[in-house]
Amino acid sequence: MLALTLSCAPVAPDLLLSFLIGAVFVIVGMGLFTLGADSSMSPIGSKIGATLTKSKNITLIIIASFILGAAITIAEPDLQVLAETVPHINSTVLLITVGVGVGIFLAAAIARIIFGVRLRVLLIVFYAVVFLLAAFTDRDFLSIAFDSGGVTTGPMTVPFILALGVGVANIRSDRRAESDSFGLVALSSIGPILAVLILGFFYKSEDAETAVAVASFADTSLIGSAYVSEIPKYMMEMAAALAPIFVIFLIFQVFSFRLHLREFLKICLGVLFTYAGLVLFLTGVGVGFSPLGTVLGQKVASGWNKYLLVPLSMLLGWFIISAEPAVFVLEKQIEQISAGAIPAKAVKMSLSIAVSLAMGLGALRVITGISILWFLIPGYALAILLSLAVPDIYTAIAFDSGGVASGPMTATFMLQFMIGASAAFGGNILKDAFGVISLVAMMPLISLQLMGAIYGRKAKEHEIAPMDDNMEIIELWEA
Repeated sequence: MLALTLSCAPVAPDLLLSFLIGAVFVIVGMGLFTLGADSSMSPIGSKIGATLTKSKNITLIIIASFILGAAITIAEPDLQVLAETVPHINSTVLLITVGVGVGIFLAAAIARIIFGVRLRVLLIVFYAVVFLLAAFTDRDFLSIAFDSGGVTTGPMTVPFILALGVGVANIRSDRRAESDSFGLVALSSIGPILAVLILGFFYKSEDAETAVAVASFADTSLIGSAYVSEIPKYMMEMAAALAPIFVIFLIFQVFSFRLHLREFLKICLGVLFTYAGLVLFLTGVGVGFSPLGTVLGQKVASGWNKYLLVPLSMLLGWFIISAEPAVFVLEKQIEQISAGAIPAKAVKMSLSIAVSLAMGLGALRVITGISILWFLIPGYALAILLSLAVPDIYTAIAFDSGGVASGPMTATFMLQFMIGASAAFGGNILKDAFGVISLVAMMPLISLQLMGAIYGRKAKEHEIAPMDDNMEIIELWEA
């Protein structure tokens, strides 16, 4: 981004300074968030999942999963950003619709783990329903619906949902329990898509201005004021995001967990780190990254620079996945669950390739105005076909990774970048710019399953490798 602003896409010095300050906030915030999520969100989710399942009360498990899913999602920072960006749907209506969708499908995902239902069967059925509804819904709701599925699984929900799945799966002792611990994010991402598509049949769009406003600061003191004024806002939002989880944790602590004081304080400190990290991270992204993203999109899509839009978008996509905080959580859990068979570096490489291609397709849509369905239908069809050829665990990991990849950096910077580019081209922002998040959520489904096929073949070759002729075979039952 610095290279762009100092060469072919010059911006006002105030925006560049605001971006540099925001970068510091992002780095510090990501570090605190990763540290806090590791010692708080993951243990809480795992313990609640195990406790609920041990109760063997299916009704309680389903109701609790719905409440947890809806409460966490409504306060998810990615969704908050999208709700404020969408011009034709009331933000409260969108938040509630998406929250209910996630709650229902999280409950269904938990039930799937308990009863051992194959993930690919549910994916095929639900995505068939999704694209059937997509063929008839209001075109202005189409891209928003698929984007909603991507932003709901962000830095707040992913650590909790992944750990919740592990906690529930640990109760089972069969071979498929490990692979079934993944897939919650995948199914939870379908709920918002269906909910918003259905909303399109009944909700009357609001008349809203879709013009792009360019932020500017007259002097450095106004930059400082912008950051200072936004911090309390994000403090309130993150307090609302963490409060339901923390209150539920306290209830379980009193009636079920009864953790030792040291472990209890460690989780509380982790929650505090998570809170501070998210506040700093989102403040940096909201004040420093989003305005620069809009302006850069306009600059790159103007004049001769428009020929660079696709390659530059791909380059930004390659690097921006490294700034998604929830990706670190997923990479670490995949490496742990697979006992090192799937290294975190391989996951990161696959995600980088996927997101880079997704950004290129998003830029192509901005230029041409092609409907999002021309990309989503063949993309998901290929992902479903791949699921028939790779082990279940790779399919579940891939579909989880799609939701994780489309986090706050994509929702705030890259979406704003595409909005700015669409405005420069004179396109329809609702149909051309929105939808980039859904492409980011889709591409990892393909890349990670291809990676799974490669690693699965290597593992199989290792298992069936011929033994040395000099090796002596000892039958233990005869010893």
